[in-house]
Amino acid sequence: METRLSDEFRDTAVGHTADSILRACVHCGFCLATCPTYQVLGDELDGPRGRIYQIKQVLEGARPTRETQLHLDRCLTCRSCETTCPSGVQYGRLLDVGRAVVDARTQRPPGERLSRWILREGLSRPWLFAAALGMGRALSGLLPQRLRAKLGKRRPAGPWPAQSHGRKVLLPTGCTQPSISPPIDSATARVLDAVGLQVLPVRGSGCCGAIRQHLSDQPGALEQCRSNIDAWWPLVKSDAVEAILVNASGCAAMVKEYAQLLRDDPDYAEKAERVVQLLRDPVELLAPELDALSNHLMAPATPRVAFHPPCTLQHALGIRGEVEKLLTALGAELVPVADAHLCCGSAGTYSLLQSEISESLRARKLDALLHHQPQMILSANIGCIAHLQAATRIPVRHWIEWVDAALKGPRLRMSQTGKKGVE
Repeated sequence: METRLSDEFRDTAVGHTADSILRACVHCGFCLATCPTYQVLGDELDGPRGRIYQIKQVLEGARPTRETQLHLDRCLTCRSCETTCPSGVQYGRLLDVGRAVVDARTQRPPGERLSRWILREGLSRPWLFAAALGMGRALSGLLPQRLRAKLGKRRPAGPWPAQSHGRKVLLPTGCTQPSISPPIDSATARVLDAVGLQVLPVRGSGCCGAIRQHLSDQPGALEQCRSNIDAWWPLVKSDAVEAILVNASGCAAMVKEYAQLLRDDPDYAEKAERVVQLLRDPVELLAPELDALSNHLMAPATPRVAFHPPCTLQHALGIRGEVEKLLTALGAELVPVADAHLCCGSAGTYSLLQSEISESLRARKLDALLHHQPQMILSANIGCIAHLQAATRIPVRHWIEWVDAALKGPRLRMSQTGKKGVE
């Protein structure tokens, strides 16, 4: 794609990044076939190719409008287009540039600015989100059904393993997941404990930065990146851990970008590179330990399951089919799911800011997931899990919770019957 960036951007870091990405695009349009918003709206301006053109025009000097801003807002940042693109266009990075430039030149209505501020500040602060969620659940009877469904129900986390192992991994605590679904982190620790890996939670870390990044607060996102690196660095620097384990694929996708985002920061560039090198999804640690894991396995209580691979897992992290292989090896009967590459409509704050499109995509996704009547839906990202659970009575869980249930089955039966069983 030929570009003629305006003087304002031509010799800047932002301009160089955008220019190299724009020049990679060959106008082929393959991305339209896998773009969720284009599938729903049928408007080229709400597809990757149309958004690329709009960003290009703004960087070349065109004045952005509220309509431009809306088309960029409607993108889920699922990055399915990146998987499809034969030219390797880094659309996600270009969109971040485009949104920041357009937002700096286009005034949002007061109500929209307020709602985005509340989401940015409330969701990215763990203590504030936990308090708000607790209050919301306590007063759920007074809330509208749409909001009440998003609150979910608190489930007990279960015990954290007490055993120490020579092999250790660091587990960031995140911002929303510990409050929405406490069992995920505990299940992760128990499953890894079964294969000889000790999980060390780091309480000083917080939001990965994705919420601020996707709400056009890049400076705030970078501060959260640096804060997390500071919290993790003592264990990383001393080689006390062999991996940084992130069990929410949306957060992992953001952490994977730390080296790129902080590449020009003299104090954090090398540290960010090291963090990205250590980043692991749970399946990357468990797949090599399948034999050890199988030694602890009991018959799963819910063998017939549907797996929803989050966009961040398959498109951003590039992990495709690995969780499915692991679940199958551990006794799961995975039902087929049509259009597994398409987004469920969660996309962080998207389900709150673009609810109509989000709910349309969720309805399509649930139709596909439930078509073959699974006993449970499994996924790998807290946002997807909460979003899907709000519209179905079928349990929606993190896949590692399913593995944990299969491993701890005898202990559960022992506690229920009062009889001694196999540990």
